[in-house]
Amino acid sequence: MKKVAIFWPGDYRDKPNEWARPQVGETTKQLQQALKKLGRQPYVINGFLTKPHEAIEHLGPIDDPMIGVFAHWTYGPHTCDGVAGKDNPLLLASNFSGQWPGLVALLNTGACLESIHRPFSRIWTSAADWTKDKTFMERLDDWCTTGKICYPEHELQYAAPVTPEQQSLATEVVAGIRQKRILALMLGDTSMGMINGYFGPRLLARHGFAEHKVDQAWLPGRVREIKADRIDAAFQFVRQKGVQFHWREKDAEDFTEDSTRAQLAMYLAALDLLDEFKADCLGWQYQLGLLPVLPPSDFSEGLLNSICRPESNGDLVITSTEADQGNLIPMEIMKRLLLKKKLHQAVMFHDVRWAGERKGRWLWVLLNSGSCGAYAFNHNPDTLKGVHSYRQPAGYFPIPGGTFAGESLPGKMTWARCYIKNSELWMDVGRGEVVKLPPKVRDAWWEGTTRQWPFMAADLGCSMETVMAHYLSNHIAVAYGDIFGEMVAASLMLGFKVRVLTDWLGKK
Repeated sequence: MKKVAIFWPGDYRDKPNEWARPQVGETTKQLQQALKKLGRQPYVINGFLTKPHEAIEHLGPIDDPMIGVFAHWTYGPHTCDGVAGKDNPLLLASNFSGQWPGLVALLNTGACLESIHRPFSRIWTSAADWTKDKTFMERLDDWCTTGKICYPEHELQYAAPVTPEQQSLATEVVAGIRQKRILALMLGDTSMGMINGYFGPRLLARHGFAEHKVDQAWLPGRVREIKADRIDAAFQFVRQKGVQFHWREKDAEDFTEDSTRAQLAMYLAALDLLDEFKADCLGWQYQLGLLPVLPPSDFSEGLLNSICRPESNGDLVITSTEADQGNLIPMEIMKRLLLKKKLHQAVMFHDVRWAGERKGRWLWVLLNSGSCGAYAFNHNPDTLKGVHSYRQPAGYFPIPGGTFAGESLPGKMTWARCYIKNSELWMDVGRGEVVKLPPKVRDAWWEGTTRQWPFMAADLGCSMETVMAHYLSNHIAVAYGDIFGEMVAASLMLGFKVRVLTDWLGKK
């Protein structure tokens, strides 16, 4: 192949595309230089693809090999809908930068492509001059020559040792699910084009789950019905329990007590819906439809994922932001395993945002605006201390509302993710460790991503390359404590195909 088409999948929103244009342009320049050095003739499709029809119109007619540039957040359909049903070589390329979530978009788009059976390859580099990265150039040459890139698979396992005690505990949890299947209340079904995270009843029913959809358009009316005394009590509760609100700070002058009260009304409305439908867990679409109508749901979601919350029944409600069933399923199973093992039941929801090397270890910055509970920041189920609420950036969220943020404490952890592959549900499971960074390193990594969001530095127990080459999501579920064997056993009993990503299988 000589000619290679380069395209720019984009965000639906104009501002993020314009903010990232310099990085996208530089990434494209580097990619063109690398292709020319390999004797190829790159050409660029003009402009960002910001809607599905643009992908269909611009990518559909192309039979040349194609490379998508991922240097900021993009929607999966802005690639998928233009390449579905075609077999020309497709490559997703990222600059591996934490400034804009380009590698997050690469992972999400890869998972979306996998869910529709569209073959693709991935490539990335953090080099300033891509042509000087020998490994990158060899891989790009492989793709140009063969139409695909093959990565090592030695850290992918399809079995794991499970002790009799772990099997017994998992059997008890699965028996409870089989006796009463898990009902997920879904406020919407996909967010920002993450089609890989919606499974629907045809897949959920095979594995002990059911869903009930309630259009999130119900929320504005329900919020108006929440009585003032409930909002007042909730407001006093979160202040007394230790949340630090960053009202009226620089670039957040419009973020006030009233913003938080509106978010608490949303929280209470969600509680009422959960009670009405007797649902076990919640998927919350979050973006984009209600942005001009309500504040962001982050603070509401963080409270739901905490035992310490207004009108608590002593349990948390597993809440998956962006209506992502690929995290909702493992989070709910992990919660039940944690409870049965007498560990704290919190499970955190994060983006796989970026990674850096620290003392010979690859540590991932796990960072999501929505569903991380307070336990990560304090390891005390009876308080909200350590929680900070900053204004969500105004460029994304016109109506002011706060996040549910903090620095995650160190400790051993188990992680998991569910995804679609070959029209079946798979479960990735791994062991890892949350790591405490020196303040200067932590702040550099945090400021280099999105400072208003909850922060976790984590060793996922496998190499960076394995995650980038094989992981099938931009999201991950993290629980403190070792429930690895129990999660493998429970997933298998519930009918999921299991894959373990590890370089320390069998190690404690």
